[in-house]
Amino acid sequence: MNDLDRIQRSFSRSFDTYDAEATTQARIAELLAQRLLSAGAPHQFAKGFEIGCGTGLLSRALCAQVKIAELTLNDLCPEAARTAERIGADFLHGDAQEIEWPEAPDLIASASTLQWMETPEALVSRAADALAEEGWLALSSYGPQQFHELAELGSQAQAPGLRAAASLTAALSPDIEIIAADDGFFQMWFDSSEAVLRHLRRTGVNGCAASPWTRARLKSFCASYTARFGMNGRVPLTYHPVWLIARKKAR
Repeated sequence: MNDLDRIQRSFSRSFDTYDAEATTQARIAELLAQRLLSAGAPHQFAKGFEIGCGTGLLSRALCAQVKIAELTLNDLCPEAARTAERIGADFLHGDAQEIEWPEAPDLIASASTLQWMETPEALVSRAADALAEEGWLALSSYGPQQFHELAELGSQAQAPGLRAAASLTAALSPDIEIIAADDGFFQMWFDSSEAVLRHLRRTGVNGCAASPWTRARLKSFCASYTARFGMNGRVPLTYHPVWLIARKKAR
């Protein structure tokens, strides 16, 4: 099984538990929608395309603030067709790196998806090229410090495309105006290391893990996590979101 298959299966398994658990992802999606409007984007779009809609955290955040006459949602997981149905959007199933996109959207958006791609810069470049003239790009992904606790303990389950904002903006062509590109940090705190692992499983973000836990390995990992990062009886997990807002220049 390749990494893309593992990612798809992991998110499909967690689809029904994702929204209740993914409070940080929801906040990141809301901030992306707010940043789009703060950057001067219109409150109406003719055609929107969202990459990696999942359960609809960004879809709902956008639709609460802007009107999109024709909206297409994409996701690797077939379960996400339910998201599109709930908000009256079209659904395009498949790997966004491979499938054909709607023609010339004036809004392309994505939250918490690019990091799962080996070369997120290629998708950012494709999105910029696909935009209609004066169209808007609203993207969030995760930077190199995402889940640094796991990486420091030798976890191999990290998403492959963790990039700083500068790496994503460097993929944009000169006809794209970069309006905002920044990052931030959020820490979630849990009562135990086991609770961290449950959080990861319920949100599907352990999708690149290739080997199952043994009882001994689980016990050793949790003990190391608590010893290294524990504070006042709790343990943290760090999110490192990256946001990018850009606009295609008029010719």
